[in-house]
Amino acid sequence: MTSGQATGAGGKPTTVFVSYSRADQKRALPVIELLERAGFAVWWDGLIGGGERFSRTTATALDTAKAVVVLWSQTSTDSHWVHDEATSGRDRGVLVPLSLDGTEPPLGFRQFQFIDVSKGRLRAEADRIVRAVAALHDAPPVPQPAKPSGVDRRMVLAGGTGLVLAGLGGAWWSGLIGGARAEANSVAVLPFTNMSGDPEQAYFSDGLAAEVRAELARNSLLQVAAQASSNQFRDRTDDARTMSRKLGVTYLLDGNVRKSADSVRIAAELIDGRTGFSQWSQSFERPLTNVFAVQDEIAEAVASALTARVADPGKRSSAETGGTKDVAAYDAFLRGKDLFDQAANEATDRAALARFEEAIALDPKYGAAHAARALALAVIANQYVPVEQRPAMFKDATTTARHGTELAPKLAQAFSALGFVLHNGLLDWKAARAPYDRSFELGAGDADVLTRYALFCARTGRFNEATSAMDRAIVLDRLNPRTYRQQGQVAFAARRYADAIPPLDRALELNPKMGTANSVKGSCLLFLNRLDEARIAFEREPSLVVGLPGQAVVAIRQNRTADAERLFAQLVSEFGDIGLYQQAQVLAQWNKPAEALATLERARAQSDAGLIFIRNDPFLDPLRQAPEFLRLLKTLGYA
Repeated sequence: MTSGQATGAGGKPTTVFVSYSRADQKRALPVIELLERAGFAVWWDGLIGGGERFSRTTATALDTAKAVVVLWSQTSTDSHWVHDEATSGRDRGVLVPLSLDGTEPPLGFRQFQFIDVSKGRLRAEADRIVRAVAALHDAPPVPQPAKPSGVDRRMVLAGGTGLVLAGLGGAWWSGLIGGARAEANSVAVLPFTNMSGDPEQAYFSDGLAAEVRAELARNSLLQVAAQASSNQFRDRTDDARTMSRKLGVTYLLDGNVRKSADSVRIAAELIDGRTGFSQWSQSFERPLTNVFAVQDEIAEAVASALTARVADPGKRSSAETGGTKDVAAYDAFLRGKDLFDQAANEATDRAALARFEEAIALDPKYGAAHAARALALAVIANQYVPVEQRPAMFKDATTTARHGTELAPKLAQAFSALGFVLHNGLLDWKAARAPYDRSFELGAGDADVLTRYALFCARTGRFNEATSAMDRAIVLDRLNPRTYRQQGQVAFAARRYADAIPPLDRALELNPKMGTANSVKGSCLLFLNRLDEARIAFEREPSLVVGLPGQAVVAIRQNRTADAERLFAQLVSEFGDIGLYQQAQVLAQWNKPAEALATLERARAQSDAGLIFIRNDPFLDPLRQAPEFLRLLKTLGYA
């Protein structure tokens, strides 16, 4: 071993640094064992000489680690060594926090979701830990072969004396890492087939599948594919093994629904995607009033089939997670969600809003309906209503979103909706942070919650958190073009322009007509000085409010003044005050700072949603030293 290289027990250069308090060494060793069995080369303080806490090699191991795994406990939270090592991991964006005894991380580290391995939960969380560490590596590790059961070879150096650790042989981990896929507990819920004979009832079968999916996603022992990706297989043209491979899951939950006036019949089947064979199937026929119990029965049966332990977070009440016991309210909510998910136009969004309000009228304590109503109000206010009507709508959206979190304190979507309204509607990013962070804590299995959180983090400078959340969302929603577009937006916000282009290309491959993706790609190419390619991307953008300003800036860069003037005039004439922020972007790049700053002030006066980009927007870089711009940033809470 040289002073410039840190190597693990197997002689390989270490890529994982495990930080813990010496008092916790006994509990730390199974974590180290887990990581080594997964194929990682691990540095831990048992590899250094007796009595030596920190050495040059230790510093090298910490500085070069691709993942810093910190084991928090009542003891380690008071350790300066652990704090320093955790700070290094946090600041480099490679922190993987675990809690050995359920202790929360100390201040400065609570923005990161930790994995609780207390009370014997390490084995249940093993896949999740390995995935978190693997996500920080360029390639997956090579699992080590299982060892015979018996005494482990690890020699623990403590105070200069050798202590042999017994009882951690390979049998304890048999089949956990080497013998089972990391996605062994992964499942996709396919859209349930509507067997009612009435196409208008499709919303109900889709909604029922979505509710089962949401219930499964709350179980931290499962990895559940997101709705948008699962819905790609509505027509079942592929076989089970093909669908499983494309979705990146091991199991598929399929089903059909027959709904009549007063009863519902649901047939559900769990299929092993590796073989195509059924693992479990059951039919449920109940009065319509018992549909909620059936949802829970299906979710619990599937979870039982996939995990040894089902309700590890504790069984939550329907109210805590935003549910209702009123069938009519539930029906109205599903109809509204079906309309809102179409994202077609103002008419469908307003129709969705009316359905959510109907659900609330039938059950005023329906937390999920309040959250959905808040999102619908915010979207309508941002996209459709005159400027003077926006403040009242955003105030209403904020009130109903807060009420949703009070009614459903365990519903991630409620906190996500509140964060969205506060940030995108009221431009109050400081107020939005707490609900967004809470949504992330509750909704680590929900791709929509993760992507919304990631975009917020990216736009407020928390790029490591944004990237981590997006990586998780991609795992859950790998066939959704919107998720790849958002991954590209996160990279663009961090000014990683070259990294942003591949996910944007993937989004456009999945949906060539997708809005905004070409604009973000064009922006990346523009700031990479690939102007001809940028021009093509901007010209392909179907949303002119973001396509025209990009075309205009390319024309400015290429000294095509007449084209720039024409494109800017078209932007102003077609979008007027709706495009104030985009006008300011062009003016800033045109070296017209006074006009750009005046336009941004008009945008601020009208609560232009484009201002959520102002903190990181490279189009506005020519203005960043201007006193007026600095005052605007301060007004918006960014300085």
